[in-house]
Amino acid sequence: MKVVTDAQGLAPLHGCVLVPTMGALHAGHFALVREAARLAKARTPTVPVVATIFVNPTQFNDPKDLERYPRTMEADVQGCRTAGADAVFAPATGVVYPHGQTVVAPPLPDVATTPGLEDAHRPGHFAGVCQVVMRLFALTRPSAAVFGEKDWQQLRVIAEMTRQEGLAVEIAAAPTVREPDGLAMSSRNMFLRGDERARARALSEALAAARSCGNVEDAERSMGDLLESRGVRTEYAVVRDAQSLGPLVGGRPGRALIAARVGAVRLIDNAPWPAP
Repeated sequence: MKVVTDAQGLAPLHGCVLVPTMGALHAGHFALVREAARLAKARTPTVPVVATIFVNPTQFNDPKDLERYPRTMEADVQGCRTAGADAVFAPATGVVYPHGQTVVAPPLPDVATTPGLEDAHRPGHFAGVCQVVMRLFALTRPSAAVFGEKDWQQLRVIAEMTRQEGLAVEIAAAPTVREPDGLAMSSRNMFLRGDERARARALSEALAAARSCGNVEDAERSMGDLLESRGVRTEYAVVRDAQSLGPLVGGRPGRALIAARVGAVRLIDNAPWPAP
């Protein structure tokens, strides 16, 4: 496996299956790489698997958040190699955003601006996400890209942006990977201290409680009550249309989504609703 740091080294990798990441990789990320390897082998002929490691400055609202984002490049590269990547693209900021050139963010789809979820709590976040994903697509020219279901709104935003822009890139979803106690794996979990780690289980437990409810109102009330009882500060705990993330109507598939703070750590999680 090779590590590529500039655009020139990407030419042999065009047509790849791409796994965009910001590093600080854990088992959830490596599951994405394994899914990419499965997709790559199913193509004729087989295409390479490329994981990107780039801490994108344009999707952070708080500069301090960007500064403290963990960097674990050596372990990340080794993990990608073990999971089946053929290359890691680890560009400097100047490669993604060349000095003197304007990298324009594409028009945002409605799912990035209207649901009142991450779009409301992290203003500008999806503009940065779409900007960097479009740039990574332009540099690597993938045939497919794998994103995790844990960031459900992001997954929907990328899928809609790709459709809206007419890109010939298959967007593949990989299931959320969880710790044995149910906590969704996240690079932010390492910041949980003391009893915060145990209290963080409330997110997955709230989603489980919601699945036993027969209507949206009861599901949302159940999630909110459980999170409050565990001392978790809820930003949102809602059930929405799984595709548009608007109000759920007409028996369409739903998604329960939570964003909450455990101490200073902001966590998100989601699950199908009702239970499949």
